[in-house]
Amino acid sequence: MKDKQIIVLMGGPSKEAEVSQRTGQAIAEALVSLGYKAETLELVPEQVLQDIKARKGDIVFNALHGKFGEDGALQGLLEMAGIPYTGSGIMAQAVGMNKKISKDVFVGSQIPTARAVSYNSEQQSEAQILEHIKANFTYPVVLKPATQGSSIGVVIVRAEAELEAAVKEALVYDHILVVEQYLDGREFTVSVLDGKALPVIEIRPHSGEYDYQSKYTTGATDYLVPAPIDETLTAKMQAIGEAVYSELQCSGVIRVDIMTNEAGEPFVLEYNTVPGMTATSLVPKAARAMGMDFPTLCEKILLSAGLGKF
Repeated sequence: MKDKQIIVLMGGPSKEAEVSQRTGQAIAEALVSLGYKAETLELVPEQVLQDIKARKGDIVFNALHGKFGEDGALQGLLEMAGIPYTGSGIMAQAVGMNKKISKDVFVGSQIPTARAVSYNSEQQSEAQILEHIKANFTYPVVLKPATQGSSIGVVIVRAEAELEAAVKEALVYDHILVVEQYLDGREFTVSVLDGKALPVIEIRPHSGEYDYQSKYTTGATDYLVPAPIDETLTAKMQAIGEAVYSELQCSGVIRVDIMTNEAGEPFVLEYNTVPGMTATSLVPKAARAMGMDFPTLCEKILLSAGLGKF
């Protein structure tokens, strides 16, 4: 593998491009430190294949967050070109990127998840959406655009007076809106590498809300790893993470976000097929807690590279 040219693909038109660039740089540096031939490449969608070939790329390490990198588009392109890539395949990426479809899969697979309803602004008026939310949810509720990551466009509505503005904001990012009943518990995440769950992390944002700023501002959030919970709950969360990985036929590493309710019962919020690998990212923290350093983690993800991940 060390004789192969590895292209770490990052950036692009996604709203998460900056985070992707930080992820990509960190991965490339880690692989080079282990003796691999790795370099970063900024995604230009219309010429990405030409760019990979111009650099004599043998393997693509996918560090793209959001659009193209996590929606199955890149994976389909690389499949057709016969270029191996890291991470999950077309189906797992596309489902993971779409909060409405992933929620449906969780329900169908009996994976515990918060109650939610999805709305389509191309088929329903804003007034109809507002009326249905008011009739079917109690506050607080969580509004999520179906296809954004890094908490972009996510709003917690705590009173009816805030609802209309929140719906308008969420619909700016996607015409599919997922409305989820708020869980008033603690927040956790479970990383799963090659089908095996890593230590559970508890997330405690200083602001009280794990939004974009809390995720990517150093010192804005406390991460407790291993999470200060009993062995039974730890095992349950890890089993849930592994079930998501298995049901969605994932590869490499994913991160499964979990919230508990007031009774302490865990529910999946969503899963991330290209988790961040920055200084504040969660997968490296979980790996470190079990004695795995960052370069070794990157190498393990690299070794997942292959084709035919439908």
